[in-house]
Amino acid sequence: MAEALAAQVRSASVGTEPVIELVGAGKTYRTGAIEFEALREVDLRIGAGEYVAVVGPSGSGKSTLMHLIGCLDTLTVGSYRLAGEDISELTEVELARIRNHRIGFVFQQFHLLPSLSAWRNVELPMLYGRVPPGERRERAVDALERVGLGDKLHNRPGELSGGQQQRVAVARALVGEPDLLLADEPTGNLDSASTADVLALLDELNGQGRTIVLITHEPDVAAHADRVVRVLDGQVRSDEPSAGRRAGAR
Repeated sequence: MAEALAAQVRSASVGTEPVIELVGAGKTYRTGAIEFEALREVDLRIGAGEYVAVVGPSGSGKSTLMHLIGCLDTLTVGSYRLAGEDISELTEVELARIRNHRIGFVFQQFHLLPSLSAWRNVELPMLYGRVPPGERRERAVDALERVGLGDKLHNRPGELSGGQQQRVAVARALVGEPDLLLADEPTGNLDSASTADVLALLDELNGQGRTIVLITHEPDVAAHADRVVRVLDGQVRSDEPSAGRRAGAR
C-alpha cells in the first residue's frame, strides 16, 4: 500500500514543479585573499515524493549542499527554487521564514531541550511561528502519534532511548507539514537497533508521499533512498538509483 502511494506521488510529480531545483549552483567561501570553492556547477532536481540520499567523503561538499538546500546558507552563483519559489535572492528574514514553515530538519544531534517533555519539544517550531496554544498541542500530539510515540507525550529526553529521541526530532520536523524533510546523518549517534527503527520510520514517511533528502556517508543507510547523489570535490559526480532500490530492498 505505502509503496503504491509513493509510486503514485512520484508519477504525478513528473512534469510538475520539482520540490528542489538547483541550476549552476556554486558556493565560494572567502577569508581575506583566500578563496575556497566548496561547490561548483551543481544541477539537481528532486521531485515531490522522492527519497534522495546525498553521499560523499568528508570535505566533498555534501554538507555545503545540505546547507544550501536547507536555506542555512546562500549561493554564490546559480539559482535555487524550492517548491517553485526562487529563493536565491531572499533576505535572511525571508530565509528564516522558509526554514520555519517549509523545511523540516532532522540532525545527527537530536537538539531536544532536556527540561521539556516530548510534546513541548515538538511544539517549539510552532511557538516561533505564533501558532495558538491549543492548536500547538493538538498538532504536536498528532505528530508524536504519527511517529509511534503517542504514549511518550510527557516523557523528557532523558527518559527516552536514542531512537525514541530521534523520533521526537522527526515529529518536530513534521509538525509544520513542510515541503521537504532534510535529514543530516540522522542515524550517526544511534546503535544498530535504533538505526533500523529510524530508517523504517523514514521509509514509512516516504511511502506516505513525503519528500526526503538524506545526507549520509553510510552505504547501508543510503540504500534506503530511491536515488543516490554522489558528491566529490564540490561537484555531483553521479546521480543514479540506489542499490537498495535496484535490489527491491523496500
